[in-house]
Amino acid sequence: MSSRPVDAGPAPTPVDARSALRLTRSVSATWWYMALGVVSFELIAVLLTVVVLVEDERDALTTLAVAVGGLLWWLATLLPVAAYRHRAEDAPLLVPRQHLPSLLVGVVYGLGAGYATGMWVVLALPVLQAVILLNWPPGVRLRVVVAATALLVLLWVVDGNQSLGADSAPSAFQLAFLSTILPITSVSSLWWWDVLVTLDKARASEARLAATQERLRVATDVHDLQGHHLQVIALQLELAERLMPQDPAAGMEQLRAARASVGDARQGTRDLATRFRSVPLRDEIANAVDLLRAAGTVTEATVDPDSPQAPASALGPVIRETTTNVLRHGGGRWARLDLSRSNGSWLYEIANDVADGSDAVAVADPAGASGGAGLEGIARRAAEVGGHLDVRREHGSFTVTVTVPSEGENAG
Repeated sequence: MSSRPVDAGPAPTPVDARSALRLTRSVSATWWYMALGVVSFELIAVLLTVVVLVEDERDALTTLAVAVGGLLWWLATLLPVAAYRHRAEDAPLLVPRQHLPSLLVGVVYGLGAGYATGMWVVLALPVLQAVILLNWPPGVRLRVVVAATALLVLLWVVDGNQSLGADSAPSAFQLAFLSTILPITSVSSLWWWDVLVTLDKARASEARLAATQERLRVATDVHDLQGHHLQVIALQLELAERLMPQDPAAGMEQLRAARASVGDARQGTRDLATRFRSVPLRDEIANAVDLLRAAGTVTEATVDPDSPQAPASALGPVIRETTTNVLRHGGGRWARLDLSRSNGSWLYEIANDVADGSDAVAVADPAGASGGAGLEGIARRAAEVGGHLDVRREHGSFTVTVTVPSEGENAG
């Protein structure tokens, strides 16, 4: 039977904690991308200001003072940018500890850099950037950035008539252009982060709703199942109570029937719990791949197309246990999972690089104190369904192979 590689299989359910971890990491990566974009543009603006002064052959002390002031302003803007990640919707417009340093340093640096370069747009940029980074409501922030951009364009026109002559260095025009677009670029990044946060909150709400619906469905099924059996048992006991004085044999028969109904109720509850706990093996392997990748392990998986026919009750716990062993004792660089069918049996194999030191030795030894308990449990699960466990360690890799017969072909 041919096999085909899978990436991560079907998407895990919304309430899966491992999928939540993966999404959280993606959101964090997007935040860093956005924040680095904003602060990088600010730093480039500072560097261009210094370049303009060097090209204009300003004295070294003035150039150094502007450079230090620019770095201080850049560092001060990191405070509101970093705070924006966890900004509450009802946050005040100005939080002194987060915004005042940026505003004060921006005013001082703007005055100094504007005077040194002779450019109005350079004077206004640090102050306007600090104002834009305040906790404006979404609609208000848009109007603020439009007004700020319009002001910077106007100042650029003024600079073009006064400071930016035909003999001006190219870096001066670059600085004017970057200063003009910096506010709208910053706000665009903040807007994108707000959209992402909104989507993430919607995903979390969907997960909570899905969990609530699942609990409600389970509660409804349990209520229907137990309600039916309890009603039958109550009727049988009532009938036995009436028959006992006149026909003890018939009364005993109803008692035996009530006891049988209790057994049916217990079995029905177990079957219901099993049905809700059972997860297709493809989903089990997909969840294992997600978990290993979240831990930084390069993971590949191959699943037989006929995997729904594999004994999930036997192999599901094995997949979870071996994944835990890889996380605890593996080298953490790579892992490979494979579920295939051969000669009437199902083979599940997981291989990974071995960690340096004693943990790898313990895992390689099924009777070891550290890893042995898990492998012994896997071997016992396989033996219970007529299968067996094979453990190999070679060429820097550790491989666990579990072979179980197909359902209905128990080898006994």
